[in-house]
Amino acid sequence: MNRSKEQKYLRGLTNMQVPKPRGRLWPNRNLAELTWLRVGGPADYVFQPADIEDLETFLFNLQSEVSIFPIGVGSNIIVRDGGVRAVVIRLGRGFNDIKFEGNLVHCGAAVLDSHVARRAADKGLDLTFLRTIPGTIGGALNMNAGCYGSYFSDVFISAKGVDRKGKKVEFNNKNLKFSYRESDLMHGVIITEVTLQSLGTETPENLHKRMENQLAIRDKTQPTKDRTAGSTFRNPAGFSSTGLSSDTHELKAWKLIDEAGCRGLVLGGAQMSVKHPNFLTNNGSASAHDLEALGELVRKKVYDNCGLTLEWELLRVGEPNKE
Repeated sequence: MNRSKEQKYLRGLTNMQVPKPRGRLWPNRNLAELTWLRVGGPADYVFQPADIEDLETFLFNLQSEVSIFPIGVGSNIIVRDGGVRAVVIRLGRGFNDIKFEGNLVHCGAAVLDSHVARRAADKGLDLTFLRTIPGTIGGALNMNAGCYGSYFSDVFISAKGVDRKGKKVEFNNKNLKFSYRESDLMHGVIITEVTLQSLGTETPENLHKRMENQLAIRDKTQPTKDRTAGSTFRNPAGFSSTGLSSDTHELKAWKLIDEAGCRGLVLGGAQMSVKHPNFLTNNGSASAHDLEALGELVRKKVYDNCGLTLEWELLRVGEPNKE
């Protein structure tokens, strides 16, 4: 890895100096283009490393006072209208391999959860719960994504990454802890590769059929054709819906939102979905401020109605618009 003091630097619009990588580097990149909700201001830089060595070198040479922020496909995030004062790191083609070893699946952090589920099913390996989870494997690790009664922590074996100083780091289920909708991954670590163990084995036909059923249920109950970012709030119960007939809904976020009269609630260009009230949607003209303000209004109404405080599941980052 080239960590030479002769490293070339570029100066951004905020007077920030950043190393010149082999990969792609965009100054003042509009993050609305990179998120599912299509809102948010610019990042000082967006960096897409060519490979892990490029990532290591860039972070090693990046001034220590410069913040970094990893982003996947932007599926569960609200970027505020003023943008992000940081180098946003978005992994791409150099981090999307999938390899199989018995019942283990080694996958790059940039691979989509749904793609891992499909490829595993082709091999008769059950990771079907990942099929309907939006986002990448790296993001799923960070938030311990889950549905249908299974969680990322149930299948996690190990992970590799690069820390803020450009050093390689490794994790396993002993030094990386998970809880409902979160992990204790250290700030500044960019996950590059994850190894998962399947929940079991079945015929590919059965696994693909199960995923088809999951997709049918999702399309029936969730606003999949709208501009959303997935579930807005965590379930106070501390567990995901199982999708089974025996599932209970008393402490599910959608139920509390509905009971507080917030199904279809509108603020500016933002709306709580009529189809599924725990989905915050951009009706086409919403700002990040509209979306976050509506979410806070819903939290207040739910608290006033039942005394419970909903916690955001969507990540909200950046600065508000200064205008």
